Amino acid sequence: MSVRIVRLGSARTAGEGPRIGTVRRPPRGVRKEDHASGNWYDTWLPELSPSAGLVTEARAVDTDKDWQAFVKAFRREMAEATPARLLDMLALLSRSANFSLGCYCEDEDRCHRSVLRALLAERGADVE
Repeated sequence: MSVRIVRLGSARTAGEGPRIGTVRRPPRGVRKEDHASGNWYDTWLPELSPSAGLVTEARAVDTDKDWQAFVKAFRREMAEATPARLLDMLALLSRSANFSLGCYCEDEDRCHRSVLRALLAERGADVE
């Protein structure tokens, strides 16, 4: 069993399990009832997305130094009580169930989901 980190809207893979959208906003122009069938997500967990201010900051990243500043700030947000408990719960669930977490960004290396991957691994999650 494991958690996969995916790009929302991409084709699902065999055994992926339910998708959890860790984004600030639902996909534009997609009806709520089409989120799952369109490979976006089965449930929405915006508590694991960057704050609106950090999303703006991430979009402006030009350098590795800028990216590291974003990562540090996002890790600070994820250390708050609610996100930290959610990450702990998902790490635990990854040992007995398949599911995936995702975001819309094309490049995972410059997306908050890369930080979520690291945070889950640090909590002992089975991350694929």
